[in-house]
Amino acid sequence: MDLREEAPGDTEAVRRLQLQAFGDHGTVVADLTDTLRGNLVPDRGLSLVAEQAGQVVGHVMFTHSLLDAPRRLVDVQVLSPLAVTPDHQRQGVGSALIQRGLKILAERPVPLVFLEGDPGYYARFGFVPGGERGFRKPSLRIPDAAFQVLKLPAYEPWMTGTLVYSQPFWQHDTVGLRDTDT
Repeated sequence: MDLREEAPGDTEAVRRLQLQAFGDHGTVVADLTDTLRGNLVPDRGLSLVAEQAGQVVGHVMFTHSLLDAPRRLVDVQVLSPLAVTPDHQRQGVGSALIQRGLKILAERPVPLVFLEGDPGYYARFGFVPGGERGFRKPSLRIPDAAFQVLKLPAYEPWMTGTLVYSQPFWQHDTVGLRDTDT
């Protein structure tokens, strides 16, 4: 398996991957990814793919958001989305993508990485509940256990406060859980 930065020619393969991996929610995630990709600039985000036998089988994206800390706004990263084709899940593809991405971000001046996800999965990478570490989630619709953070070497103790998602997460309504009872 080859892990590498996403290239312009990977866009359609990543979109197909997300449609497969996320089922009914796939279009929303693929559209979010397309919008986030347009906001990536060097050293302020990262998009990685896993390729096997010439096929993109996994994708992870880390994008810029802000932490509204008491001293000042702090540039942080959000891990979202993470997708692996159904036939390659539970084979370490997602873990390899996350580990590679976190290693790259740790070498940059990135202090924190946030995500919404399953604590049982993400704890293995060092993510912990954000609320227990002095961070406030950007929406009440995010379950407390799902709001997670990882401190990187650039972190300083004064960096606490509220996560402020970048506009694409709000634009695509991908923050927290919506009440489906209508």
